[in-house]
Amino acid sequence: MSDYSLEQFIGECRAGHAEGLEPADFVENIAPSMYRLLNSDKAFLKAEHLRSDPEHYARNAIHIDPDGLLSLYALVWEPGQWTPIHDHGTWGVVGVHEGMLNECNYIRTDQGEANAKDNIELVRGGVIMLSPGAVTSFVPNPDHIHLTGNPSPDKRVVSLHLYGSAMAGFHIYDKDAGTRNWIEVSHNES
Repeated sequence: MSDYSLEQFIGECRAGHAEGLEPADFVENIAPSMYRLLNSDKAFLKAEHLRSDPEHYARNAIHIDPDGLLSLYALVWEPGQWTPIHDHGTWGVVGVHEGMLNECNYIRTDQGEANAKDNIELVRGGVIMLSPGAVTSFVPNPDHIHLTGNPSPDKRVVSLHLYGSAMAGFHIYDKDAGTRNWIEVSHNES
C-alpha cells in the first residue's frame, strides 16, 4: 500500500483536466490516478464517507471543488440498491473500493435531438461488473446512459465517483414512457 493522499489525487486530477482538450482526454489522464487512489492505504476514507441509507444508495461527498470543476463522492450501496436509468451530462471516472458494482448500459435508438425530453427510445446494452480495484470511465456526447447498483443479496458496495462538475443532478429516463428529465440529487456532507 502506498501513502498516496487525497490531496495528491485531486492535484493530479486538476492537472489531468488542464492537460486535456476534451472529455476523452480528461478520463484517460485521470483514470490511472483513480487506480492509484484505490490501491493506496485509503486513510482519506473517513467514517462519514461510508454512511449508508436503508432506502437508497448514499452519496457521501469527499471533495467538491469550490469552482465546480471536479467532485469526488463515495457511493455506498446496500444489497439490492440501484440508481434509476440515467446519464450525467458530464465526464466521470469510477473506481470500486469494496464489493462488486454492476453497471447496465442503454443505447438511444431514436433519431431525436440529443437534449430531447420525450419520444426517447432505449434498448439495453452490455453489462459491466466491477470488482474492487477496477476503474471505469464515461464521457458525454452521446451521453453514457446506464443504471448502476448492487446485485448482491448480502454484501454492500463502496465506489468512488469523480465527476467533471459539482454533480448536483442528472437526467433520469423512463424507458416505458420514453422520457428524460433532469433531477436534483442530494449528498451527505463530510
